[in-house]
Amino acid sequence: MPHLVENLKIACATQRSISHLCRAIDINRQQFNRYINGQTRPSAHNLARIAKYFDLDAADFGLVPRLFRERLRKPTLDLNQSSELLKAFPGDLTALRRHIGYFQTYHRSPSWPGMVVCSCSRFVEKGGLVHVKSMERLRDAGNGIQQFSKYVGLAAFYRNRIFITERVVGPNPILSQTILLPFDEYQRVYLRGTTMGVSWRRENLPYASRMIWRHVGAEPNLRELLSRCGPLPLSSRQLPPTVRSFLADPSAEVYAVPAEY
Repeated sequence: MPHLVENLKIACATQRSISHLCRAIDINRQQFNRYINGQTRPSAHNLARIAKYFDLDAADFGLVPRLFRERLRKPTLDLNQSSELLKAFPGDLTALRRHIGYFQTYHRSPSWPGMVVCSCSRFVEKGGLVHVKSMERLRDAGNGIQQFSKYVGLAAFYRNRIFITERVVGPNPILSQTILLPFDEYQRVYLRGTTMGVSWRRENLPYASRMIWRHVGAEPNLRELLSRCGPLPLSSRQLPPTVRSFLADPSAEVYAVPAEY
């Protein structure tokens, strides 16, 4: 890689300091200095760690500097200089790592009275944060409605609670908030809690309802996972018994703010 040294310097210039970068990647500062001074080349393992921090591929460091600058995305968020809100993420990262993977998610919504909205989500660790990616696929053949929404967000773990903040990707972004409670240390299949958002079919009214996430592993069949997404009646056999009992409980009422308020 003839441009490795120059590209490393370009990437480092986006950071507060070399010391801060080395602590974040967990690489010895003197060793890293030899990389940027051209005295030695990072091993494939260390170059991959550096690239991951900058949300790049290791091969990107071999690009000519002009192309490397174009490929270099925003620097990893410096939580020490950001807002107090962003400093809350990821909280207890070790505890949050136990839940990394894919989930089938279920909740009640005022847009689908009497139904359960089934979606899918993923926890993935990147740059010292746990990112959340969710997909929601909804169809209403009777009214000719088809909706496909993507959400991105962050998760934090505090006091045995998982806090999730997400936004819709697209021209009309909205935010949603979810708080989940792991059952206990050894039972990680189901995460129960509540979610708060806005309905998309009833004048974007704010609402809150129960939500339950079912862990389906690190590498599930994604086609099958997506095929299960959509509104389901509470009596559907596609709902696991644990999900049905949690969402069908008489106390699991959807709370929506009336339009007149």
